[in-house]
Amino acid sequence: MFRTRFTEEFGIEHPVVCGGMTAVGTADLIAAVANAGALGFLTALTQPTPEALSKEIRRCQEMTDRPFGVNLTILPTISPVPYDEYRDAIIESGVKIVETAGANPAPHLPAFKKAGVRVVHKAVAVRHAIKAEKLGVDAVSIDGFECAGHPGDDDVPGLVLIPAAARELTIPIIASGGIATGAGLVAALALGASAVNMGTRFVATTEAPVHDNVKQQIVANDERATQVVFREFRNTARVARNSISEQIAEISGRPDATFADVADLASGERGRTSVLAEGDMEGGMWWAGQSQGLIDSVGSCKEVVGDIMTEAQELARRTLPGMLTR
Repeated sequence: MFRTRFTEEFGIEHPVVCGGMTAVGTADLIAAVANAGALGFLTALTQPTPEALSKEIRRCQEMTDRPFGVNLTILPTISPVPYDEYRDAIIESGVKIVETAGANPAPHLPAFKKAGVRVVHKAVAVRHAIKAEKLGVDAVSIDGFECAGHPGDDDVPGLVLIPAAARELTIPIIASGGIATGAGLVAALALGASAVNMGTRFVATTEAPVHDNVKQQIVANDERATQVVFREFRNTARVARNSISEQIAEISGRPDATFADVADLASGERGRTSVLAEGDMEGGMWWAGQSQGLIDSVGSCKEVVGDIMTEAQELARRTLPGMLTR
């Protein structure tokens, strides 16, 4: 058992987090994460309406009596998103932990604070994490360059980013990016984090609501099987390497290329339907981090969390002390 500031303040058994993942963070996965003693986040915008989110929260509450949270990612969109209504649905459902990401969460913090909701904000740079702490968030999830999704444009890996953030922050830090093992957990704690966040590792679980082809592809892939895209548009993202992501990278690198030139290839709906739902691994762009190279099996959330904690405890109790000399 590892007791950290994060586990104590957030009431979680293990210092392991499954952050919000579009089309993946549903009650099926998040309840299983919670029942394994970790903290999972339903993804609010996976649900088409605030009312649908309320129903998904209730479904998760029926599947677990342990803490879980909701991710609210705030991004500019073509069609307006009723963020205030999603926020209110979270509060009215009795959820007490929220993960914010994307834009500045300041407009939503007063309502969350009034309702006694703890807020974890995702950041990709120390300067952003410092600003989030000043705004009043309760913890920061710091994403290294290894992560799936949007790691920012600074290209700083976790080995540097985590301790750099730990030197500046007074609130708990969740280390994210490139973590899928007990060794990664121990390393993150040694660098100053209070917990770790894993996305790709939890996609390769039996409860993840994606096609089995996706899970088996993660197991088959190595640490080189990702592609960085959208850098030219100042929206750097790490995705799984396939023919679609390679096309996106090639087109984006052409002189005078615009996002419109790759919009169809990069369509989120295409990735959710063709890849995640139907299992066509070349049917669209899909998200995965470099931690693929550390994942060699698909297991239940209980097995994954259990194996990580067993490995971490073995390292902390036996292996590392044995390396010390007097």
